[in-house]
Amino acid sequence: MLILGSEGATVADGLVGRSRRALVVGAGIAGLATALRLHQAGWDVLVVERAPARRSSGYLVNLLGQGYAAAERLGVLPALAARDLGAFSSILVKADGRQKFTVPAALAQAAFGGRALTVFRGDLESALYELVHDVVEIRFGTTVRAVAQDADHVQIELSDGTSEHAALLVGADGLHSGVREIVFGPEAEFRVDLRHVVGAFPLSGVPRDVPEGASTTFIGPGRTAAVINLGPGRSSAFFTYRATDPAAELAQGPARALSSTFADLGGSVPEVLDQLAADPTGAYFDSVSQIKADRWSDGRVVLLGDAAWCVTLFAGYGAALALAGVDQLAVALEENGHDIPTALATWETRLRPEIRKRQALARKGISQFVPPTKAHVVARDLAIRATMLPGIRSLIARSIQRSHQ
Repeated sequence: MLILGSEGATVADGLVGRSRRALVVGAGIAGLATALRLHQAGWDVLVVERAPARRSSGYLVNLLGQGYAAAERLGVLPALAARDLGAFSSILVKADGRQKFTVPAALAQAAFGGRALTVFRGDLESALYELVHDVVEIRFGTTVRAVAQDADHVQIELSDGTSEHAALLVGADGLHSGVREIVFGPEAEFRVDLRHVVGAFPLSGVPRDVPEGASTTFIGPGRTAAVINLGPGRSSAFFTYRATDPAAELAQGPARALSSTFADLGGSVPEVLDQLAADPTGAYFDSVSQIKADRWSDGRVVLLGDAAWCVTLFAGYGAALALAGVDQLAVALEENGHDIPTALATWETRLRPEIRKRQALARKGISQFVPPTKAHVVARDLAIRATMLPGIRSLIARSIQRSHQ
């Protein structure tokens, strides 16, 4: 059997298997995008995923700037365009559900500009999966058990009893990365807990108290709750709150923990919490943490996405960073030929300043998502109202567009 190389030449399987074979761990956004981009560059790719089947989650991701450009180069934009949620109005509400004021959709649309998409995380994963599953092998229910490497290849022992040899091992397996644990060290050495918990989930029914094409958001001291109504099958809820013991919150599970923290709120919140209690299986529920590692590669093993640099949901740029990071990794590999360690070092040098910036912005942004006091809530409301003034609006739009270039 012959395989078409990156320059259009045919080479024998044995040579490709040794020098252009990659094993990607994780079938989320980062992993699927890596598989697709490496395949486009002529690599033979195997993806392994811990979960027994594909998963989806109900929170939104924004593709702007470098992330939008990377999605464009991957060829995933046509599929995403049909799933673009666009801009929607945001209604700020009091604890009992009464409206305070509305931020019109046009404000967000002007700020993000034309090269921007807002989609559900699950929709982005689905679009990538549709492009990649016919051209690379994906094994679900499979994890990495052991890794060994020399100057020429990586040997990976998998939980299904097989052994794989590859030129490159990519750990794109998220915040709780198994590859990072095996090759780089325990999670505790890298994870910085920001003492907040986040929950997000799709809604089985359209929230009755939220106008279609809008969201209602309660922002109070130490907690935020948002419910988005974009019609049947496209509505979701998002909750985050400060927690002195995030592990104890996670042990309760999403339905119990979120109900305990937000049960006093009115408006659409009781309804969506009831939906969660009826079916918590599709919920994303985790502590808010960042990953800080002095290095993202070891020989022919590299970490990517949340496994390497998790910036948290508070950064609002995680999916875009993953796509941009994948694209830049492929470029570095193409530039450096078979010298994979040099390619990985070059890639990290280029990308690390952007990651540092995004992580710092996320830490600063915590007070915007979860204000610590009532005074902070009032100040935030005043700041949001100011953005609707014509002169301030244009300044903010330019600032947002510059920050995502």
